[in-house]
Amino acid sequence: MNRKDLIGLGVAGNFAQHLEQAGEANDFKSVVTGEKQPKAIFPFYVPSEKSGFLSVYPLTHSITQIPPTGGNLQMEPEVGILFDIIYENNLVVGLKPQSFGAYNDCSIRRPNAKKISEKKNWGAGSKGIAEHMLKLDSLAPGCSLDDFRIASFLKRGEACHAYGVDSPVIGYNYFHEELLVWIIERMNHQPDMGPMEKISMHLANANYPSQALVSIGATSYTDFGESHYLEEGDITVVCVYDGTLYSEAQIYDMGCKGIFPTEGMSVLMQKVTQ
Repeated sequence: MNRKDLIGLGVAGNFAQHLEQAGEANDFKSVVTGEKQPKAIFPFYVPSEKSGFLSVYPLTHSITQIPPTGGNLQMEPEVGILFDIIYENNLVVGLKPQSFGAYNDCSIRRPNAKKISEKKNWGAGSKGIAEHMLKLDSLAPGCSLDDFRIASFLKRGEACHAYGVDSPVIGYNYFHEELLVWIIERMNHQPDMGPMEKISMHLANANYPSQALVSIGATSYTDFGESHYLEEGDITVVCVYDGTLYSEAQIYDMGCKGIFPTEGMSVLMQKVTQ
């Protein structure tokens, strides 16, 4: 995918325990939500000169670029969904899914960051999206995405480690129509408050882009993933796979070997570089 005219958005807090494991739960202490409701959406790319650092296209298929100043980076394995955006009178009234794939919302841990986006885009190579995306016609219950799972691995030298907990996509706190309705509401009405940003302003600055790539939330970490940051030379793998076709053990073996079939999965492999 190399669509520099789309807007890039992410969902924060849509999987149990992720924010706590990432050390970011305290960032949202002022954000009041329901028990399972995600915390916010955030921009990671806005195609507008008015958007400052967010105007730099961060998506790649093959590398994760360590910032020149260094920093603690963690992989965030997710599903990324490409939507057509439907507007009426400059308000978002619909999101029509087109495709989905493996996504790495790689984040730099900045405890003093004022906005979520400050941890998400530090330049080209900040984010990863699989080159091979799978068609998605709907997010209604029973859609093709319901059968999929998210797995992730880190290869360091000869060692291979599960980085995120292998998780079903339907394990997201908000999914299906509930997720779509919530994202649309946030796109139109999320305030600029605390770690959140006014997404409607970014849409206006970008002249109301016709598509959005939305990462819908990172899985919880394994013990290894929670305690290990990325290093130069690491290979990261995110695999979104059909759980009716493959077992967790098969995917782990594929992830460690770096060899995957093309049927029933979307795979992202990135090398961590300076």
